[in-house]
Amino acid sequence: MTLTQKETGLLKELREQEKLCMDKYTKYSQSACSTELKNLFSEIAGCEKKHFDTVSSMIGGTAPQIPSGGLTVENNRWCKNVGYADRRSEEIDKFLLMDCLAMEKHVSSLYDISVFEFSDTNMRKALNHIQAEEQQHGEKLYAYMNANGMYQS
Repeated sequence: MTLTQKETGLLKELREQEKLCMDKYTKYSQSACSTELKNLFSEIAGCEKKHFDTVSSMIGGTAPQIPSGGLTVENNRWCKNVGYADRRSEEIDKFLLMDCLAMEKHVSSLYDISVFEFSDTNMRKALNHIQAEEQQHGEKLYAYMNANGMYQS
């Protein structure tokens, strides 16, 4: 499939953002104080790697197959109060979470815009699917923050 210059430019920007997401989550999984947060960041980093690979293949003109059935609904029951031993550790994790939540909001908005710019239905579906996964990442981050009293509404 031949992409327009605009579509190619959007995909390149999305790939850069996915690389940043992947790198941040990987680094933050090493920097987080709680084991639960380390695991969450590591899990999301793996998903961001899949997004990076998908967007990279799309740049080559390949529309990926999206799994049928949509996304699994997360109930976030896994998320519990960690009970930090000290305030400094809690503040470090809160900073990392706030940064990642802001990043997820940004990348999700880029996908939202991009969906409307593609003429191919399969490309649009793929971008929409990735956007929904990005929103789930944000939901997981929020759930962790909320369970640990880190989110002020």
